[in-house]
Amino acid sequence: MSINFKEVPSACFVLEESKLRRNLEIMKRVQDASGVNIILALKGFAMYSTFGLIKQYLHGTTASSLHEARLGFEEFGDEVHAYSPAYFEDEFDELMRYCNHITFNSPAQWNRFKSKIQEGEKKISCAIRINPEYSEVETDLYNPCAIGTRLGVTADQLGDTLPEGIEGLHFHTLCESDSYALERTLKEVEAKFSHLLRQAKWLNMGGGHLMTREGYDIEHLIGLIKYMREKYNINIIMEPGSAVAWDTGYLIATVQDIIESKSVHAAILDVSIAAHMPDCIEMPYKPKILGAEDARAGHPAYRIGGTTCLAGDYVGDYYFEKSLQPGDRLVFNDMMHYTMVKTTTFNGVRHPSIGIWHEDDTFELVKTFGYESYKHKLS
Repeated sequence: MSINFKEVPSACFVLEESKLRRNLEIMKRVQDASGVNIILALKGFAMYSTFGLIKQYLHGTTASSLHEARLGFEEFGDEVHAYSPAYFEDEFDELMRYCNHITFNSPAQWNRFKSKIQEGEKKISCAIRINPEYSEVETDLYNPCAIGTRLGVTADQLGDTLPEGIEGLHFHTLCESDSYALERTLKEVEAKFSHLLRQAKWLNMGGGHLMTREGYDIEHLIGLIKYMREKYNINIIMEPGSAVAWDTGYLIATVQDIIESKSVHAAILDVSIAAHMPDCIEMPYKPKILGAEDARAGHPAYRIGGTTCLAGDYVGDYYFEKSLQPGDRLVFNDMMHYTMVKTTTFNGVRHPSIGIWHEDDTFELVKTFGYESYKHKLS
């Protein structure tokens, strides 16, 4: 690790540029070997100060809203894809200006907007999101195939032919999954939708493909993509969210105070888990802190918490070889994906700055936040 954390202000999200390039090189290998088109899912990582690097490797972005589509169009360029459970009449004309591909959540949504698509001057390729009724995601909050899901339609709702004007199909059922979960998913997709795949021009296999995680079977993934492309004579699109920024950066924090509560030492930081690392509570998961381990029996346990009034604004108990003191720096690892895109200003707490540790070992402070960032969200 080349970062000198003493040069970084606290609190601060810091992207390590060399690690981002490492992930992009892996994705380029997959693209070159399989013919897949990999695009950046802005819902997972939208740090547009890095787009100059990312677009050397990937071919566009995918958006879940008008604002994400505009960001992709203005800051990244190339292709802009969109999917939303519902589109809005007062936004759709503008959305069309930005997008090359639009996926609709249902035939009803397609029927509502297809005249705009067909009468527009710009060629936009459209798809329907399908629900293969199979997902290995264990956390209900992230399971798109749970009973009663609002995401996509089942095979019986589409029938034997694609709706007129629809050129693609789109599924998204994975979450930080391996290629073998994708293989099992594709078997379900084929069993239910193979007749429609033969009518389509492209298949978007969504996100959740964690191809940049250590141990991921890249060759197996390449084989699956080639199999689908060749069997159905179809273009394949993937839109990983986590994989692009996986293990590429940190959140730097500083201990402000330590409160003793029975056998637990509650460490209060200048960041909030609830406001700045919400996935840790939503998923939930316990992030790694450099130099720390899980709490050990018989040793002081430090419960790492934030500065908000929320009683549950903490992330678990840790063991540190040296006792923590106010002023000590803590470095949370793997804090780039699904962090900055989900942060809030709850309690008006100070938002961490954003920076990049460049490949030439220089630090760039990209963004700081102040009172105006909080105020302008509210009135």
